[in-house]
Amino acid sequence: MTDISPTLGAPNLPAHPATTGRLHFADLRQRSVETARSRLIWVVIGFVFFALTAFARIGQLGFGAAALAHDDGAAMAPPRAEITDRNGVPLARAFPGYALRFNPEALGGSGSPLVKTPEEVARALVQIFPDLVYGVVLDKLKAGEATELRGRVLPEQANAVQALGEPALEFPIVPQRFYPQGSLAAHVIGYLEADKTGLHGKIGIEETLDARLLDKARRAEPVALSLDARAQGALEDELARGIADTHATGGGGIVLDADNGEIIALASLPSFDPNRPDLALNRLVFNRTSNQVYELGSTFKPFTIAAAIDAGVVTDLAVRYPATPFKIAGRTISDSHNLGASLNVPEALIHSSNIVTAQVADKLGGQKLRDTMIALGMNTRPPIEISARGKPLWPQGDWSRLTTMTVSYGHGLSVTPLHLATGYAALVNGGLWRPATLFKVDPAHVPEGRRVFQAATSARMRQLLRLIVVDGTGKRADAAGFRVGGKTGSAEIAGAHGGAYRKNALIATFAAAFPMDRPRYVVIVMLDEPQGTEATSGQRTAAYNAAPIVGRLVPRIGPMLGVAPDRHRDIDVSDLTPLVANGEGE
Repeated sequence: MTDISPTLGAPNLPAHPATTGRLHFADLRQRSVETARSRLIWVVIGFVFFALTAFARIGQLGFGAAALAHDDGAAMAPPRAEITDRNGVPLARAFPGYALRFNPEALGGSGSPLVKTPEEVARALVQIFPDLVYGVVLDKLKAGEATELRGRVLPEQANAVQALGEPALEFPIVPQRFYPQGSLAAHVIGYLEADKTGLHGKIGIEETLDARLLDKARRAEPVALSLDARAQGALEDELARGIADTHATGGGGIVLDADNGEIIALASLPSFDPNRPDLALNRLVFNRTSNQVYELGSTFKPFTIAAAIDAGVVTDLAVRYPATPFKIAGRTISDSHNLGASLNVPEALIHSSNIVTAQVADKLGGQKLRDTMIALGMNTRPPIEISARGKPLWPQGDWSRLTTMTVSYGHGLSVTPLHLATGYAALVNGGLWRPATLFKVDPAHVPEGRRVFQAATSARMRQLLRLIVVDGTGKRADAAGFRVGGKTGSAEIAGAHGGAYRKNALIATFAAAFPMDRPRYVVIVMLDEPQGTEATSGQRTAAYNAAPIVGRLVPRIGPMLGVAPDRHRDIDVSDLTPLVANGEGE
């Protein structure tokens, strides 16, 4: 029997077939896992590479598109920035338009550049454009040189010119300015005039901001003014009605924010259409409201009384002053009519007494009244962002007693209606004078201003101005629920070169604010040489012509500007009512 027990010296037997198979498959699986892992790593690397490449390309395209959009935006920006009112209503826009140009080379320069005779063409053009001058057009056509015949051509006019069959009459596309509101606020906005370097602003904001409006980097950004087109339209409408009713030679008006100096509306009439600058080159472009200086008469009396209250000269409003005419330095100080033997300060304002105001000013003294007028800016050009800023006619040197007295009631010192507006703002807003501005004021950056009157004095003046409208010369300015306060002023116009006053020519002004229990807006209306008519009961004074304009205007603009009428509210004047008697003066 053979011994088959294993021994150390026994030979190796071959492995079991099952064991060999398992080892083979394990090795194969390990190699497969490693291959898959390797392939996955390469896939991930490839994906990351392509992702980074894609992101880089996207970034490149994005930056390129942004740059392209910026370039396109700059290219598509208007040739001149838009001007709007405070609410975004367009007041001036630029757009591509057509001009009419004579090009004698249109037919190649051989022979006559015109099919018809120059005379025939000139006559035809004048029929299409009645404002063209026949002789001027004819000379240009005969000169045989390329020249512009007209800067703006409407489509129907271009069709009429093309119907003439003249190839030398061309229509190049040129940037043009359009004023959608026509003559509205024309003196504030201005217009454009062509020169050798292109179209540039003349007067108004167009002139002041000419460089800004042409700046390529900012042309897409509209310039917003402080004006409210609705209030501007109402002011111009009522002012035009007043001028027509009184046969005045013209007029001016302002609506001013009493707290921050924003000009909500500014009008000078008669006006002009900035869309027709060829018709604007005349006296109509002169701004009566910010550039023309006038003696504004009794509207100055509240300044005098406020200064006297501030200085302690007037402490008791019940004190009476003689109301009979008196002479000073060879001149008689008198009132328009007899107001009685004596008046207190409230009565003097209600009846508009020169005599009493002069006496108060005499006690105040020339230096203190002069300092007050300087603090109100009455000695310098008005602060406004247009070039039309009138220089006051200011009494030089120390003020004599006569000068002090006459200035106290608005004679001997000439200022613009804009001066008056900023002065009244200080009178009613708590005593702070701030410059007027044609741009919107950030509520967080309202100018501090300078103190002219004490707050208590301003509060007293609000009462007195309200009394003038309730019981005095300003009755026709009253508007139910709006608590209007103000003062009339009717001043004779001085002759040329400081000559004698023209007895038959007046400047009629009403200076107002509303609502007097919390004044928000100052309103100035001025009429130049109004006549006594049926509409004014034959009277020429401000009580009958300027005051009614304010009385109609305030109810129109109040709700637009956030002031709703309230017949149950008013400023408390109960402590002053016993001091006054009914009646009117000027």
